[in-house]
Amino acid sequence: MSLDVLNQIETVFSTFSKGQKYIARYIMEHYDKAAFMTASKLGSIVGVSESTVVRFASELGYDGYPQLQHALQEMVRSKLTSVQRIEVSTNMLGQGNILEKVCNADIEKIHKTLSEISRKDFDAAVNAIVKAHKVYIIGVRSAATLANFIGFYFNLILDNAILIHMASDSELFEQILRVDENDVVIGISFPRYSTRTVKAMKYASSRGADVISITDSKLSPLYAYSKYNLLARSDMVSFLDSLVAPLSLINALIVAVGMKRQDQVYRTFAELERIWEEYDVYEKPGTEE
Repeated sequence: MSLDVLNQIETVFSTFSKGQKYIARYIMEHYDKAAFMTASKLGSIVGVSESTVVRFASELGYDGYPQLQHALQEMVRSKLTSVQRIEVSTNMLGQGNILEKVCNADIEKIHKTLSEISRKDFDAAVNAIVKAHKVYIIGVRSAATLANFIGFYFNLILDNAILIHMASDSELFEQILRVDENDVVIGISFPRYSTRTVKAMKYASSRGADVISITDSKLSPLYAYSKYNLLARSDMVSFLDSLVAPLSLINALIVAVGMKRQDQVYRTFAELERIWEEYDVYEKPGTEE
């Protein structure tokens, strides 16, 4: 419903009360600001009560104002520039207790991710990865950190994981040229969404691969090209998006795949421990004198 919120407001505008029309006009003209306001703040700006704002959300078919607010946020997050993000987050966070506010927000995002994610898609994605001929992993810009993390561990527990490195569109397609229906392609992207990742997902889908998206919502451009969608909350924090919930989801994905290959994982790490010991890869704990 998110992208259609403005159209929906316009469609039923004539049915609103006088106070609700004030709210509607403000949202249509300043939806980028309204999306990050509390019901009380929005009511104060347009000159109506908080309860009027709550009733307005109900009139649009939402369970409450937070649901309407989230729909607006999903619509605008991918459109905000870094400067606009800083301006919005300054109003949201204020100046004090930044550590507590950000950490508590991350905890909340993990809880929401856990309650909203499709267990069916998660389990199916795990099985697809285990059975795949090749597993391609794609993520750029801030999502590259997540892609590298998956790639590191999948290279330890699988023998067919391929981390895609992208410097240009041509290099992207050169690396996934032969992807087919026996393969899995994992694409990772959060607002602002990478056009390169979207192009890769579209190509992989057209080739019949099992496409897995790790993204934030059904409005993500990755969603349309994915067979399995693993959604994790990554709400805006200043000029960056929090990747705590996506990383927690990825941890679960890696562990679940590892459990499916438990015997192989055991042998791999037993051999690695021998190599690490032989070549002094890790610092040995000192002995107390």
